[in-house]
Amino acid sequence: MKKMFKLQWLSVLMLALVLVGCGAKEDTNKETVSKEDQQVEKTSYKVKDDRGVEVEFTAVPKTIVSLQPSNTEILFSLGVGDKIVGATEYDTYPEEAQKIERVSDSTKFNSERILALKPDVVIAYTTGGKDEENLNGLKGLEDAGIKVFAIQSAESFDDVYGDIEQIATVMGIKDKGDKLNEDIKAKIADVQAKVKDVKKQKSIYLEISPKPSIYTAGSGTFQQEILDTANVKNVFDELQGWKPVSEEDVIAKNPEVILTTVNVKDPAAEILSRDGWNSITAIQNKAVYYIDTDISNRPGPRISEAVELIAKAAYPELFK
Repeated sequence: MKKMFKLQWLSVLMLALVLVGCGAKEDTNKETVSKEDQQVEKTSYKVKDDRGVEVEFTAVPKTIVSLQPSNTEILFSLGVGDKIVGATEYDTYPEEAQKIERVSDSTKFNSERILALKPDVVIAYTTGGKDEENLNGLKGLEDAGIKVFAIQSAESFDDVYGDIEQIATVMGIKDKGDKLNEDIKAKIADVQAKVKDVKKQKSIYLEISPKPSIYTAGSGTFQQEILDTANVKNVFDELQGWKPVSEEDVIAKNPEVILTTVNVKDPAAEILSRDGWNSITAIQNKAVYYIDTDISNRPGPRISEAVELIAKAAYPELFK
């Protein structure tokens, strides 16, 4: 009888221990979930894009689709280019960008392919139009659950610095964005220090489209800021925006240096051989230079290189 009582008592004790153990385990699980919730809350952050939309991130994006070459360059300059899984046909720099899957031609993008890639964020662009996000399909991506962060196409150096800051914040590396901006500004300052004592600015003609439809960049353009920063005189700065000009107009302006961003076979030689242009000072001195179109036209982290290229073409003696 005692033995039976003893066994019953042991059974009750074992059951109590099991129940206590289960209770302890359940409490541990609750505590773990609580910590995870706290972690999510801690890493959650919002960044306002150029549409004025506050895009919320619960974690730093691990995969990105970039729909503008300048933004792709920014991502690589920030050291997160390896996270890009989709890009445009014109994403050619750096070399690694050429290996990324193409999902856009910069004006239209493949929504189905982007959805299949399931990126954590699409770094898109906007030109500021009110209904543009609906017209170019951004809203469709958002409706499908894809985060879209839209950046307005930069029109100035300050815009570029702002784009870098925004993208760095999205990627959780604001300090790297600040450092990149500091480096760009320091390089520009170094170039400006070399050309600041120029007594007379060199007159420059910049050609962005060749014969028969010749176009140049005037005031209010990104290229004009590059020329101003390099301390040169744009012979067509009285024009606003990108404008067509005639051969007679260029000859009459008589620039001292001609720069071309036209991507044709030996663009400088083509300009030097034009009929009727031999009276131009730049032609006589063979001061005609090709400037890489991506560097000079793309509002990204290489703006300091663009300034240096222009300054070196105008004042080569200052960079020996």
